[in-house]
Amino acid sequence: MSSSVTATDRRRSGQAGPATPIRATWTSTYLRTAAALDCFCSLLAGLIALEFRFAVQGDVPAGYVALTAALPALWLASVTLAGGYDPRFIGVGSDEFRRVLNVAVSLTAGAAVVAYAAKFDLARGYVLVALPSAVALDLTARYRLRKWLHRRRRSGHYMRRTVAVGHAGAVSDLVAMLRRDSHHGLSVVAVCVADALHQDEVGAVPICGNLDSVASVVSRFQADTVAILACPEMNGTRLRELAWDLEKTGTEMCVASALLDVAGPRTTIRPVAGLPLLHVDHAELAGAKQVIKAMFDRVSAGLALAVLAPVFAMIAVAIWMTDHGPVFFRQIRVGKDGEPFTVWKFRTMVVDAEARKTELLMRNDADGTLFKMRRDPRVTRTGAWLRRRSLDELPQLFNVLVGNMSLVGPRPALPMEVAAYRHHMRRRLVVKPGITGLWQINGRSDLPWDEAERLDLRYVENWSLALDLQILWKTVSAVVHCSGAY
Repeated sequence: MSSSVTATDRRRSGQAGPATPIRATWTSTYLRTAAALDCFCSLLAGLIALEFRFAVQGDVPAGYVALTAALPALWLASVTLAGGYDPRFIGVGSDEFRRVLNVAVSLTAGAAVVAYAAKFDLARGYVLVALPSAVALDLTARYRLRKWLHRRRRSGHYMRRTVAVGHAGAVSDLVAMLRRDSHHGLSVVAVCVADALHQDEVGAVPICGNLDSVASVVSRFQADTVAILACPEMNGTRLRELAWDLEKTGTEMCVASALLDVAGPRTTIRPVAGLPLLHVDHAELAGAKQVIKAMFDRVSAGLALAVLAPVFAMIAVAIWMTDHGPVFFRQIRVGKDGEPFTVWKFRTMVVDAEARKTELLMRNDADGTLFKMRRDPRVTRTGAWLRRRSLDELPQLFNVLVGNMSLVGPRPALPMEVAAYRHHMRRRLVVKPGITGLWQINGRSDLPWDEAERLDLRYVENWSLALDLQILWKTVSAVVHCSGAY
């Protein structure tokens, strides 16, 4: 491969010059910044605890001043031991935040044990303020730092130069996904494929060799990551030899499982007869956790309806004043186990919207069975405002309260969609549909149809209470930024 191709590739990835030194520089800078924020947040939390616990007394014991001064070092050491500065967790996933939470639990337990063993009367008020405050401040600081990194990555900076290995079709899908979700930080600069006969590139990325030339391509493009997709030709022997070659240059190797969209909590690697077998647990679709989810849904929906009652009244008046038509829009959707139910929304279109739909079918912007238009002439001015802010979905809280829907789940499907489902898509009907879900926080109407299907299935396969809370948190950001809402 000529030097001109390498230069072009570097421009595509948003970087200049050798990748490994650049990555080492920005990674170390990012981690140093995270460590500085950790120290600052823990010190601030200690000062808040001093003020809260001893402000009334007016005299702060010297021992607690020393403890507050030492808290940043204790916090830093604990986060380090918990793996909070592992570069693998930079920018994506919940592992970084989970480790900070683990630190707080460990320090609380450690403080209790040390105080008991040393017979030291540690003020509970200090501990109960200092450690939760440190967690809240640190998680907020790390979240803002991550969002800064995501913005930089959208501009093409701080990316990991990646060589993708596998079959051309799978590699093409990976390239498209990583370009769409740049926050993952992987920029495919070259590919090595097993089945390219007359192709020069895959997804506008040059094909630079086959499965036997991965190490040389990594060296040529100065990549720092190799992503190996499911590929029968890349057997155990080849993988082992490639790992040895990459070990010499410190290049990371990631191997994708052929099992799609199954997250870490369901998978465990267990050695059997010397083979590292990937054990996959069944999805948690019944049992105590589902009961807790149902209780959480109904209590949250009831509280939300009580708090938002004034908002409901104002929206109802605004809709009625638009054309004196009905306030609510009702439609049959398909719920859990294929049972139909009536979904409620605030009406955002003219009264005869369904009758006028046939006139607009040729202008459909969606690529699936749904009908979507970015500038649908049937949407009223009030309706457009409600849609941009997702306020038209609020009446679905009634559906959650009566048990037809959940706060989080797959998008409630129309009967015509379900009738056109392929066999594997019926899997999404084993859980209740949701007001929000992975489809909403990943682009909503801007998503391709097959990607929306994949996200629905991913939710079903990986459901957990923690995932629901994460989706609810991200939904707030998606609503505020009007992501994919029209």
